Amino acid sequence: MSLETLPDKFKPYTRQSISQARQWQWMAPELREAVQVVSHVLPFRTNAYVMDHLIDWAKVPDDPIYRLTFPHKDMLPAHEYEHLRDLVLGGGDAKALAATVQAIRMRMNPHPAGQLTHNVPQLNGEPLRGLQHKYRETVLFFPSSGQTCHAYCTFCFRWPQFAGMDGDLKFDARDTDQLVAYLKAHPDVTDVLITGGDPLIMNTRSFEQIIDALLVPELGHIQNIRVGTKSVAYWPQRFVTDKDADDLLRVFERVVKSGKNMAVMGHYNHAAELRPEIAQRAVKRIVGTGATLRMQGPLIRHINEDPNSWAELWTTGVKLGAIPYYMFVERDTGPSEYFALPLARAHEVFQQAYSQVSGLARTVRGPSMSAFPGKVAIDGVVTINGEKLFALQFLQARNPEWVRKPFFAKYVPHATWLDQLQPAFGQSKFFFESDEQLHARVIPIKQARHAAAPQLVTGT
Repeated sequence: MSLETLPDKFKPYTRQSISQARQWQWMAPELREAVQVVSHVLPFRTNAYVMDHLIDWAKVPDDPIYRLTFPHKDMLPAHEYEHLRDLVLGGGDAKALAATVQAIRMRMNPHPAGQLTHNVPQLNGEPLRGLQHKYRETVLFFPSSGQTCHAYCTFCFRWPQFAGMDGDLKFDARDTDQLVAYLKAHPDVTDVLITGGDPLIMNTRSFEQIIDALLVPELGHIQNIRVGTKSVAYWPQRFVTDKDADDLLRVFERVVKSGKNMAVMGHYNHAAELRPEIAQRAVKRIVGTGATLRMQGPLIRHINEDPNSWAELWTTGVKLGAIPYYMFVERDTGPSEYFALPLARAHEVFQQAYSQVSGLARTVRGPSMSAFPGKVAIDGVVTINGEKLFALQFLQARNPEWVRKPFFAKYVPHATWLDQLQPAFGQSKFFFESDEQLHARVIPIKQARHAAAPQLVTGT
């Protein structure tokens, strides 16, 4: 694939415009119907690069990148899909359609792991819109101009950000003033993660304004500026041929020159995303600035269950100078029943992929659940005193004292998330289900997704 054959101008496709793509006519009628119906619930957006260079249309609908970006009928229970289809295609009442869509979305646990109830920080007694602070060292910042992506992943746990839901369910900050004020008041914070959506959907001038705000002398305690992005896979032109690509790389260089680490958190879900020449050039250009590029993504049924794909992804990344970072467990939100794999199977895939790569790629951690208490890794399946168990540990946690503390859960072969596990050795609850040392109340994990009243935290 030469650069001459690549689209040089970004062209998105949505439900309203996907019929303009030449590939639309290649799709079977039932696949086109699923896009039109399911996209009323889950956001749908792709682009010409993904369509032309990442999807193998001879393998549709089983091509992994197709399943990664196009909605499918089975993402909804049959009765929901049929009812929604009748409303969408039958020209039904608009209010009935809106009510049905809203009911399905709220059933899908739109904000998992305490994002609304426990992660929103306060300043002078007021909650800060567009910020999250779950772990002591790291604050998340959601700029309003970065609340979309070059293409949407069908599994994305941030889907409420771009699904047109109620404003109270969306994180978006209008400016950096409150972020800077909060960081000045919290000198124990060392990392800021600029996230979305995708902040690199913004032009470089807008992105640079955020960076400038973080480089002031008063924020000398900020050591790492991270940016979470899928553009490395869905629009690598952002770093190579976009008109302000060179300007963006100079911003990265300026962060490094300031003495801070510029960390690009690259979201990759399949080895196919790193095979194109331009995707590899993007990696080399990023690391050439002195920035670090870390590779992370969830393990997703129908998309990347093959350990060989993960091994190829990590090996290629290391060769280009990237750092394998996380294999996540698919979160308990959105169409999770469609995408989730049993934790036991997730560990098998991770172990088989991990065993194929050299030590340089074994920086990767996982499989890890970003659950309510923290990031919980499945270390393995063990037998102790005749009892089959999951061996677990926190890689990150609301309470720093929990980190790297091993614990055990009963082996449940079909469990896909932490709240489906039970403590081992006859214990009634896990050690982290109550902790008076936290500023915010820690609630049992089985209640976390159903917590109703907001409980704001101030830096835990």
